[in-house]
Amino acid sequence: MEIKKTIKQSEIIKLSVEQDGKEVGRASLCIIVNDLHKEPYGLLEDVFVDESMRGQGVGTELVQAVIDEAKEHGCYKLLACSRHEKPKVHELYQRLGFKDHGIEFRMEF
Repeated sequence: MEIKKTIKQSEIIKLSVEQDGKEVGRASLCIIVNDLHKEPYGLLEDVFVDESMRGQGVGTELVQAVIDEAKEHGCYKLLACSRHEKPKVHELYQRLGFKDHGIEFRMEF
């Protein structure tokens, strides 16, 4: 048996918010090709809001923009990960329609 390697083209879209020429928030949408579905799926990644801007709706706007972008690209699902110690992030995701769907397994290199 031999493992064959195929490189697929996925896409990463970065959305950001600037204030006075400084990036104060960002989020990325990774659009991933999946052979099990004809449509791609999305992964919400690299969500960050500067501490001085937290609580002002920047994160909500960014995550909603990623959701809208995923829909525009025909994604059949959108995944978001968050560490256990980030309950405010979990509340934001749930408020925007994400469901707690499982457990993330991770391997650090």
